[in-house]
Amino acid sequence: MRGWLVVQHPKLAIVAAGGPAPGINSVIGAVTIHARQSGVEVLGVQQGFQWLMAGDTSRVVPLTIEATSRIHFRGGSCIGVSRANPTKCPELLRAVLGALEELGVGMLVTIGGDDTAFTARKLARTAGGALRVVHVPKTIDNDLDLPQDVWAFGYQTARAVGVDIVHNLMVDAETAGRWYFVVAMGRKAGHLALGIGKAAGATLTIIPEEFRGRPVRLNAIVDILVGAIIKRLADGRADGVAVLAEGLAEMVPSDELAELGTAERDEHGHLRLAEVNFGEVCKARVRERLAEYGIRSTIVSKNIGYELRCADPIPFDMEYTRDLGYCAAKYVIEGGSDALISIQQGSFKPVPFDDIMDPQTGRMRVRMVDVDSDRYRVASAYMLKLKREDFDDPPTLERLAAAANSTPERFRAQLGYLVERDSV
Repeated sequence: MRGWLVVQHPKLAIVAAGGPAPGINSVIGAVTIHARQSGVEVLGVQQGFQWLMAGDTSRVVPLTIEATSRIHFRGGSCIGVSRANPTKCPELLRAVLGALEELGVGMLVTIGGDDTAFTARKLARTAGGALRVVHVPKTIDNDLDLPQDVWAFGYQTARAVGVDIVHNLMVDAETAGRWYFVVAMGRKAGHLALGIGKAAGATLTIIPEEFRGRPVRLNAIVDILVGAIIKRLADGRADGVAVLAEGLAEMVPSDELAELGTAERDEHGHLRLAEVNFGEVCKARVRERLAEYGIRSTIVSKNIGYELRCADPIPFDMEYTRDLGYCAAKYVIEGGSDALISIQQGSFKPVPFDDIMDPQTGRMRVRMVDVDSDRYRVASAYMLKLKREDFDDPPTLERLAAAANSTPERFRAQLGYLVERDSV
């Protein structure tokens, strides 16, 4: 790097990258207000790192208190987002730093998920101290490596909107006598699916973590759903709503899910799981399996994710993101750098980038759902799934077998393996 542009009051730039999440505007507003009150000029970089990677310094907008003081009510991002990835090669990183130098920027606040945190760390390292960088964590997946009770901003709003959707589907399911398979966003972890399913009281929720890292056959997921439908029928109900984490699709071997081979990948190499249409795959397989039992069921698949990302934030996320934005601006202006911004037990705590990175992968660690926690055990207890006691109690087993037009012996032979999993 050549010498950084020296200015008496270096400018602060804000970049929002990755996918949208409720609360981005609130962070932008809070950073801008505190920085401007501190005498620091603020620039909003448009469309993430996309234009900076090309050395284009024209796609920035000056941010003022007047322009941002009320944007915390709105979803989306007033400066846009993108998944453009400058870490793909050193030349792109240098182009970003060169563009920021040309703009007179000495401080950078990034807003994003694990990929953006990785980019922020690489920029800080490449700049060698010439650029102070802090990262504000956001993702509706809630999978950033923070303590279990510290949320990634946007998650609570996404969950609230998702619960409203699932609630309406539950009413429709009961009214029309049908099942809904709802696939919720969550690339690796099942926080959003579980949070929606548990709060809404969905019939059941299936997340990757319950398989405890073991290989997942598509037939097992299908049989869990089939078992729930049969158990519901045994109780005299033909309706239900199952919430599925989209990350389940990545756990299924590609030879069982042909859609994985044709799905595109984003700039960071992640499969675009929305293109896999996992709900439709499960729907088709479940209907085939039910037909073997002589059962007909109306099933509708529904993906929710894009409906959640740009929702207006609920008060929790509005307050939370204003706290994060204020702390980010204060920390970087006072000389802080190379850290993720967090609020833990009501207090600001900067988390050094090196503390959240996996030394084996060099990427940010992913926080998974703790399936040994009481929070998960309570959720599981209320789910309508086949459980060990269903097979241990002869009258219950006979009732389930009758609903499946089968015998207890045959029913146990076909679906009894499900209860051998530790998580059930």
